[in-house]
Amino acid sequence: MTKASKSRNLYLVEQYSPGLTVDQLASWAARVRDMAVAMSNEGRAVHYLRSTIVPADEALLCVFEASSEELVRDVYARAGLPFERLSAALSDESEWLSSGSSSGADGAEEAAQSTTESTERKKP
Repeated sequence: MTKASKSRNLYLVEQYSPGLTVDQLASWAARVRDMAVAMSNEGRAVHYLRSTIVPADEALLCVFEASSEELVRDVYARAGLPFERLSAALSDESEWLSSGSSSGADGAEEAAQSTTESTERKKP
């Protein structure tokens, strides 16, 4: 699933690891994926969607669908891996068009509103 449902959000996790090779970054991606699968099998609402390795930046970018940011943080804690940044994310508009969901800007606006509401609820 590429577009988050109403109860789940998309999250992008950024890891920058100077000195790691592409193979080492791929190994980290596998650890994260395996931990997310294990947690999902335990009934926790977190799903690993994909990762991208950026060799020139020695970076690993992972995308998750989860009911909360805390679940994504838990994936990394249980995998024993650090990350630099965790952000709520939106799918590309073309994915909504091809999936038959809300069309174009309306779909993006819905997701942005959902993300804004979620973030605002967490503020003290």
